[in-house]
Amino acid sequence: MTGTAPRNSRLVLRVAIEEDRSYLEIDAWMPSEVKGILPLVDWLTRLIEESHCVAGHEAEVELALEEAVSNAVVHGNQMDADKLVHIQCQCEVGKGASIIVTDEGAGFDPNAIPNPLAIDKLNADHGRGVHLMKVAMDEVSFARGGAEVRMWKGARR
Repeated sequence: MTGTAPRNSRLVLRVAIEEDRSYLEIDAWMPSEVKGILPLVDWLTRLIEESHCVAGHEAEVELALEEAVSNAVVHGNQMDADKLVHIQCQCEVGKGASIIVTDEGAGFDPNAIPNPLAIDKLNADHGRGVHLMKVAMDEVSFARGGAEVRMWKGARR
């Protein structure tokens, strides 16, 4: 990311190369400001791309990550810049990427989301984020009452 990080942003980055494996761990916290979503997602996507953990499928991970972070900022934390979104990512070469996005909001019931492919929802200007995450990633689940999304994308050979 370029420029100055917002006052309550934090980042922890661990890169390890061991005899039998190499991996990347990222812990990032960002304030719930819409303007910070794309720069953070772009930067995280570049790190994931450079790790080669989902070679050839970075665009899918980027899409899911952008949707998850956007939902956390806009819906979870209601764009309250004093509330943080926490992004955890673990990438291992040859294995895949695990991403967890957590907000400080009240959560939601993922089973109560209307089907975005239903005829009456096709022209809606929102409501497709969770569906896109599920299409892009191999696994998507929710924890903490819907305030946390856990996603997995395996390595393809």
